[in-house]
Amino acid sequence: MAHGATTLVMPGFGTRSAALICVCAGLAAAAERPRILGLAHVAVAVSDVQQARAFYGGILGFAEPFLLRNDDGSLSMTFFKINEDQYVEVFPGLDPSADRLRHIAFHTDNVEALRAYLASRGIQVPDRVPKGRIGNSNFTIKDPDGHLVEFVKYEPDGWTRREKGKHLGANRVSTRLLHAGILVGNIEAANAFYGEMLGFRETWRGSRDGKTLDWVNMRVPDGDDYIEYMLYSKMPAPNVRGVQHHICLEVPDGKQALDALEKNPNRNTYARPLEPRTGTNRRWQLNLYDADGTRTELMEPRTVAGIAPPPATAPPPIVR
Repeated sequence: MAHGATTLVMPGFGTRSAALICVCAGLAAAAERPRILGLAHVAVAVSDVQQARAFYGGILGFAEPFLLRNDDGSLSMTFFKINEDQYVEVFPGLDPSADRLRHIAFHTDNVEALRAYLASRGIQVPDRVPKGRIGNSNFTIKDPDGHLVEFVKYEPDGWTRREKGKHLGANRVSTRLLHAGILVGNIEAANAFYGEMLGFRETWRGSRDGKTLDWVNMRVPDGDDYIEYMLYSKMPAPNVRGVQHHICLEVPDGKQALDALEKNPNRNTYARPLEPRTGTNRRWQLNLYDADGTRTELMEPRTVAGIAPPPATAPPPIVR
């Protein structure tokens, strides 16, 4: 959980999730949905903070503007700044058998109205929006697949805005968190939550073999960032989900990004080869991995040679 957010459970999620959300959506006198502007951060758990710093700081080039400590002085969490509005949050103490993804977060300019909106849809929310330890207002719910989803408003006196204009080093491999990949077992339930309730819009879907749908991109309603459903009929074990649960960073020029990585003075701390490829979506891509296997995908914003693949028409996997 991020800096003091309250964990909440969305009641009724399970095999009948989509139907229950539709019932909730039909409640009378619902409030209008406030704006959801983009991805605020992705939070990951790590087994070794120094190795995480070597990757997110040394290889990806993100500065670490602030951190939080527990009462005993041990590290509670730390922050790596991508841009003024987007961060990677890193939590120590990873259980080797656990999922590396802690939560995803979206920023809004009216978090209290968003709390009221979700309450009007029958979602369990706090009586008020609390402030976290770094001074931003936030609350958290769960999506149908159990992912923690946080909504945050950057307060003028919070640490995020306090550090405006700082910690934006020239060595950053990217200046934008483009999307976050999350595992999805039931596309209908996910669409009811992200699409019908939160207003996300589908922009593309892809398939590896043309027989089964593998990915669906869902853009936030009031911005250009998106989440990517990673569709599976049977979820992988939690300790190997770092490939599916991923961070995607936009790079304007893949070749320049690759060259910068190869020349990075910290390159010798990263043992894996750098192997770019063209993805199914016809975009230049390069996968990098932290020490616990969480994947960071670098991706160009445009397709190779301007050729845009049509969206896949394959059916989603059968939920088992």
